Amino acid sequence: MKAAYITQTGTPDVIRFGDLEPPTAGPGQILIRNHAVSVNPIDTYVRSGLVAFELPQPFIPGCDAAGVVESVGDGVEAHSVGDRVWCTNQGLLGRQGTFAEQIAVDAPWCFALPDSVDFATAAANALVGVTAHLGLFRSAAIEPGETVFVIGGTGGVGAMVVQLAKAAGASVITTAGSDAKCERARELGADHVINYSTQSIAEGVKAIAPKGVNLFWETRRMPDFDEAIDLMAPRGRMVLMAGRDSRPEFPVGPFYVKECSLHGFAMFKATPLEMRRCAEDMNRWMASGKLKANIAQTLPLSEAAEAHRMQEAENVGGKIVLTV
Repeated sequence: MKAAYITQTGTPDVIRFGDLEPPTAGPGQILIRNHAVSVNPIDTYVRSGLVAFELPQPFIPGCDAAGVVESVGDGVEAHSVGDRVWCTNQGLLGRQGTFAEQIAVDAPWCFALPDSVDFATAAANALVGVTAHLGLFRSAAIEPGETVFVIGGTGGVGAMVVQLAKAAGASVITTAGSDAKCERARELGADHVINYSTQSIAEGVKAIAPKGVNLFWETRRMPDFDEAIDLMAPRGRMVLMAGRDSRPEFPVGPFYVKECSLHGFAMFKATPLEMRRCAEDMNRWMASGKLKANIAQTLPLSEAAEAHRMQEAENVGGKIVLTV
């Protein structure tokens, strides 16, 4: 089978594209014929060695995939040959990745794909959608009528936070850096968009939500906790999903006096059951059109190295999908 793979960590140039032995579905696994995969920042961290995992050799990068079940291993009852499925959280913690024509995945990590949802949409929404769902519902317990503020509403996770928060009945404020991205954020469902290249984020949020926001979702590497806590309502929640190496100052007094809470999480540590709960909601909202893919670029799988270069440039403006 054709696959994108590495034999050592490094720059995108270490990614090769060629033939590897196809996998087989072992006990508890399903074999998927991929139709689409997508690129995530974590893929580039693993490939570069920035995030160190023990990797199979050769190692196929990639967390997300969508395709059709070709065979099932012993003990699998939830999936059958011919089923349309999607998966995420592969290529991590010693698991083989998804950038290949065929992948063997433990069945609990795989979810049914509604007939009305195309493979590219499912692959693009997989990791980022599960991340947004975990943060909004498991961590922050968002409620209808609350106000959510997310930095970067057209980014990979930000676009999912905007849509899932709206689907849950929240009012959504977000930011973008250009008029075109502001318009895209509105198309995704944001009620208010602040153009941070021309307007102060803090002033904009205070004008829209003078009593504060119930949830502040931070996507930047260096959080400004003084600003965030000032913008949060009493008992506001803040979600962190970036800033691995940052060590900012933290205003303890204002934080606890306001009875705020801080939630940090890594999506890849979620259990299959937790992810299945996310997938059930995502499938329903994808099928109804409430959850759309924010695809910026589509390339063939053979261009995996170029896709990693584009991802690391950090100006893609959405998801990169590779067709298989």
